Amino acid sequence: MANVTVSVDLPVDRETVWNDVSQLETHVDWMADAESIEFETDHRTGNGVVMRVLTKVGFIRTADIIRVVSWDPPQSIGVVHEGLVTGRGEFRLEPIDGGTRFTWDEQLRLPWFLGGRLGSIVARPVLAWVWRRNLGRLADRFA
Repeated sequence: MANVTVSVDLPVDRETVWNDVSQLETHVDWMADAESIEFETDHRTGNGVVMRVLTKVGFIRTADIIRVVSWDPPQSIGVVHEGLVTGRGEFRLEPIDGGTRFTWDEQLRLPWFLGGRLGSIVARPVLAWVWRRNLGRLADRFA
C-alpha cells in the first residue's frame, strides 16, 4: 500500500479554503494529475458523490472512481477509490496562526500489473512529489 501525506499552509481562513476545495469540479484546476472529472451522481457535494476522474501520472493513465464517504464542513472530505487503484483518501483543514493547514492523506493499493506492493514502494515518492506540486498550485489560488 502506498501511504502518502502532504500538507501546505495557506494564508486564508479555513472557511475560504473550504469554499474552494468543496467545489469538487474545480479540482482539475489545481490537480495536475487530474485531467477531467465526470460526476456519476446528480449531486456534486456531500456524502455519496461519485466521480470518474481521468488521472495521469507519468505514462500511467486510469479512470479513478472516487466516492465521497465523509463530508464535514469546513474540516474534511473523505473518499474511497474504487477504480483500478483502490484505497482511501482525505483532505483535512486545520486552523493555524495566520491561515489554514491543508493536509492530503492517501492510502492507495495498486493492482498486481502495476507492481502491487512493490509498485507501491516505487509509487510513494512519485505520488508525494505530484501531490506536493498540486498543493503548490492550490496555494497559488490564495496568493
